[in-house]
Amino acid sequence: MKRTFSTLSVAMLAILVLMMAGRARSLSAATPAEVAVKIDNFVFSPNTVTIAAGSTVRWTNHDDIPHNVVSDDKSFKSKVLDTDEVFTYTFTKPGTYSYFCGLHPKMTGKIVVQ
Repeated sequence: MKRTFSTLSVAMLAILVLMMAGRARSLSAATPAEVAVKIDNFVFSPNTVTIAAGSTVRWTNHDDIPHNVVSDDKSFKSKVLDTDEVFTYTFTKPGTYSYFCGLHPKMTGKIVVQ
């Protein structure tokens, strides 16, 4: 009886370890993605986004007035976005990218690329 319990415990532990290893592998394999940032009520939401290099950020203006998206370092800039218009940018290099609305400079956000 003791031996059977011991064997079952080792088998269950091995299965658990294999499942965790597979999950960790699948999380790191799915690195590039598309992330949504909503523009609404004079706010970028979420305000800070952390993504993997190669990921795309999609900003959508849900506000009733126009906005745009301009990086502090001028590496990207959208046209003026009317209600429900979209701007996308793919981040290929790691770093921190601060941005703002050129029409309403108090609106700011940050993209952290790992």
